[in-house]
Amino acid sequence: MKIPALPDHQATSRNTSASAKATSRDTGTAGATVTARATDTRVALSAASRQLAALHHPAMDVDMARVDQIRQALSDGTLVIRPERIADGLLQTAIELLRP
Repeated sequence: MKIPALPDHQATSRNTSASAKATSRDTGTAGATVTARATDTRVALSAASRQLAALHHPAMDVDMARVDQIRQALSDGTLVIRPERIADGLLQTAIELLRP
């Protein structure tokens, strides 16, 4: 995909605007489109990216209870690090990522 260059006066005014924020967002089944006021840019997401976005849930990002548990063990000096378990986990992740 070729992106045409903007004339100098347009590139400067559009790229230096700190207020270029997205003004609308449509996440219908036909695809997501984001429109920015400063440049009127539209982005259409592929079906795969829409599927990934639908699967994402912010609450699943970090298990805060587990983080607090580890933080407490660190401060108590009771945290046990098992290198073999870390290595097994890394190997398992690599195997899963390399599967066709």
